Amino acid sequence: MDLLLLLKALILGIVEGVTEFLPVSSTGHLILAGDLLNFNDDRGKLFEIVIQSGAILAVCWEFRAKIVQVLLGLPSDRAAQRFALNVLVAFLPLAIIGLLFGKAIKASLFNAPVVATAFIVGGLVILWAERREHRIRIESIDDLTLLDALKLGLAQALALIPGTSRSGATIIGGLFFGLSRRAATEFSFFLAIPTLIGATIYQLYKERALLSFDDLGMWVVGFVAAFVSAFWAVRGLLRYISTHDFSAFAWYRIAFGVVVLVTWHYDIVAWTSG
Repeated sequence: MDLLLLLKALILGIVEGVTEFLPVSSTGHLILAGDLLNFNDDRGKLFEIVIQSGAILAVCWEFRAKIVQVLLGLPSDRAAQRFALNVLVAFLPLAIIGLLFGKAIKASLFNAPVVATAFIVGGLVILWAERREHRIRIESIDDLTLLDALKLGLAQALALIPGTSRSGATIIGGLFFGLSRRAATEFSFFLAIPTLIGATIYQLYKERALLSFDDLGMWVVGFVAAFVSAFWAVRGLLRYISTHDFSAFAWYRIAFGVVVLVTWHYDIVAWTSG
């Protein structure tokens, strides 16, 4: 196995794991990192799909007690049934819109200028959300109604625009809808499970012709890197929001977006242009 390829897999795995559950857009970072590493061909895109499963496993492990409680309670526990239904309802908007328009979105929006612009706009929205009066009416994810779940699902669907951030759209949408920071963040984690599993299975099926046993080593390195980095990112984010807001992520997004736009405009970096 090519050592340089394994190093690229390690870097991209870490990028996926760190950014998947933070409000900074994993898709946007992977597009840009793939450009920098010259690993943005069809093989690279398939690799990005594979390593998502590492990030999924990390969040499943972190919240395994809650997941087991819900699964065991589904036959008879009203609270478990309501929670599972909320996650399903919130999952549907992105799934439906993605199936209908995903191909067109990838063809026209997966490029550096769009990603950078979405970074900046998303950062400004986060700053707006943090500066407005935040009236909390939902402290726990167990208090969500079906209407709350639907609104959060519609917010998540905005993440189909690369650079927007799936977790960021869900979390900041939650703040606008009256969720506490912890409730919004935790629900974005749980919502990620069916969303990422569904997307991974669907994309792997579509790209099954590219699957090769020769790439197994690369996939293992990326998977492990994504799992470990996502595990610590999830724990770190929950600790962080107990004493901080999301403004730091907003400024990071804005600064990073500006850097990408400037380097693209002046041809300093050969970003994908579309």
